[in-house]
Amino acid sequence: LGTSGTVTTLAGVHLDLERYDRRRVDGLWMDRDSVDRMVEKLVGWDFQQRVANPCIGADRADLVLAGCAILEAIRAVWPSERLRVADRGLREGILSELMADDGVWRSNGRDRR
Repeated sequence: LGTSGTVTTLAGVHLDLERYDRRRVDGLWMDRDSVDRMVEKLVGWDFQQRVANPCIGADRADLVLAGCAILEAIRAVWPSERLRVADRGLREGILSELMADDGVWRSNGRDRR
């Protein structure tokens, strides 16, 4: 499972989105070869090419390379045939749980009060 940041960027580029769409990215499965191709693509692009991609932009054009390096290190230690992309990251999950525990929000259709 890959959450937010680099993984969602790779998914957006993989889908060749004209602009980032969380609904299309969240839950996407990418096979190992697709992840490899997208990492190679991003690493091969210069800064301006990364900036020009609507799923990357100027704010992430440098960070995404570091994210690719981290992802590759993780994949080297824990190889996997597929990667599940999650746009809703850890902070959102924690917030959902806290809200559900406080009875402010229902989690999975159950009232936890």
